[in-house]
Amino acid sequence: MPDSTNPVTPLSEEQCERLLENHTLGRLAVSVGAQPDIFPINYAYYGKKLLFRTAEGSKLAASVTNPLVAFEIDGYTDTSAWSVVVKGDARLIDDEEEERAAERSGLDSWIPTIKMNLVSIQPTEITGRLFLLGSQPDIRI
Repeated sequence: MPDSTNPVTPLSEEQCERLLENHTLGRLAVSVGAQPDIFPINYAYYGKKLLFRTAEGSKLAASVTNPLVAFEIDGYTDTSAWSVVVKGDARLIDDEEEERAAERSGLDSWIPTIKMNLVSIQPTEITGRLFLLGSQPDIRI
């Protein structure tokens, strides 16, 4: 647990995975035309993978043409905050058996639009931090 002398504490990979399993909204960071971009997405963490649906467009194009992506979720209370970052390889799921397995994840679109493309992010790194909230210490000498 963080305290006033160490207000930032790393989270274990298991703690990060629990947070990923218990939340459904995050931000996907990609490179589009050599420029960074970020998209809010709803997702499911299932079978040690992140899954999301998307329509045709820059999110899908960026995920497929430059599959190295980052993904972030965060949250806070009155006294603490946390952040989890996943780095990994994105790919379009085009195998029927894998798509059926992904359907069991509970992934459900929040927006009433058709999203025919199912994308999987295989994590290569999962990191997280827990922060104690408070004012900056007095820095006068």
